[in-house]
Amino acid sequence: MKRIKKILGIALAATLSLGMGACSQGTSKDNAKVSKKDGNLKIVATSDDYKKLFDKFTEETGIKTEYLSMSSGEVISRIEAEGNKPMADFWFGGGVDAFMKAKDKGLLEQCEFDGAEDISSEFKDDDNYWFSKGLTVVGFIVNKDILQEKNLPEPKTWKDLSNPIYKDEIAMSNPAVSGTNYAVVNGILQNMGNEEGWKYLSDLNKNIPFYDKRGADPWKKVVAGERAIGITYLDTALEGMEKEKNVKLIYPEDGIPWMPDGVAVFKNAANLENAKTFLQWVYKDENLKQIVELDKKGTLKLVKPNLQGVELNIDNSKLLKEDLSLFGSQRTEVLDKWNKLAGDK
Repeated sequence: MKRIKKILGIALAATLSLGMGACSQGTSKDNAKVSKKDGNLKIVATSDDYKKLFDKFTEETGIKTEYLSMSSGEVISRIEAEGNKPMADFWFGGGVDAFMKAKDKGLLEQCEFDGAEDISSEFKDDDNYWFSKGLTVVGFIVNKDILQEKNLPEPKTWKDLSNPIYKDEIAMSNPAVSGTNYAVVNGILQNMGNEEGWKYLSDLNKNIPFYDKRGADPWKKVVAGERAIGITYLDTALEGMEKEKNVKLIYPEDGIPWMPDGVAVFKNAANLENAKTFLQWVYKDENLKQIVELDKKGTLKLVKPNLQGVELNIDNSKLLKEDLSLFGSQRTEVLDKWNKLAGDK
C-alpha cells in the first residue's frame, strides 16, 4: 500500500509539472498555481521599469531573475556578433520586427501555453515563436516654448515634418536600433508607397541633425528644451508631462504608426524550463494588468480582447493600415536603404 501511495504521489507531481506550459509540446489546460521552483532566469528587457514584474515572478515561483536592459535592435546586433548565441533565456519587449528576424535565424523556441488561444492571431506568430504584450503607437511631442520662440507652427501630420522650416528641430531615434522608429519608417513606406515614401523620408532626414540610440531619447530632448519636436512613442506617462512641462502630444492626423511589442523564449536557453514557466506566468490576467500599469498604455486590450479591467486608451481607427509580415521580411532591405539615406548621422 505504501508503495502504491508513493507511485501515485510521483504521478501527481509529474502531472502538475506538465501542466505548467510547454515549448514545442502540446498545450495544457491545467490552470493550477505555479509551484515553487529553484534556479535562475536571465531576461533581456527594453526597460528597467519591468523589475517590479520580475521581482513578483521570483516571489511567487522562487526562480531568481537577472535582467539586462537593451533595445530590440541592440539585441539582434549583439546576438549576431556573438555567433547567434543567446545572451539570455527570455526576451521581453521590443518591436516584433526584431523577433521576426530572430525567428528566421532560428534563434527562438517554438512555444505553446495555456491561454495562448486568447491572444488575437494578428498579435502572435503563426507558429508560436513570439507573442505580443501590447502595441507601441507613435506620434509627436512638441516643446511649446521653442515653437513660440522660433515662430514655428505645431505639426499636425507626418507630411508637416518634412517642411524645411523644421530643419534641425526634430529628434528621432535610429530605426535600425529602435523598434519604435522602424515602425514609423515601414509604416510610412507601406502607406505612401515606396517611391513617395522614400522621397518623404529623404526630406524628413534633412530636418534631423542626427539620430538617437533609444526610443525614449527624442521625448527626453524635447522636454529638456534641446529640440522643438520629437518623434516618439505615446503613452499615459507622457500625457502626464503635458501638465508638468510646457509640452504637447500630437497624434498625427494622417495616421498613427504602430508596432506590437514582443516576448519570446530563446532557443538553447541555459534555463529553458524556467523560461517556459515565465511565459506561462506572464499571460495570467493579473500579470498582464501589471504590464499595462508598467507600460502605461491600454493597447494590451487589442492583443487579448477578453482581458477584463483594462480599457483601450486610443482610437484604433486612427492606426495606419500595416501588414506586419512586411516588418520582418523587408527589415534588412529597408534598413540598408535607410542607412545609405541617413549616412553617418
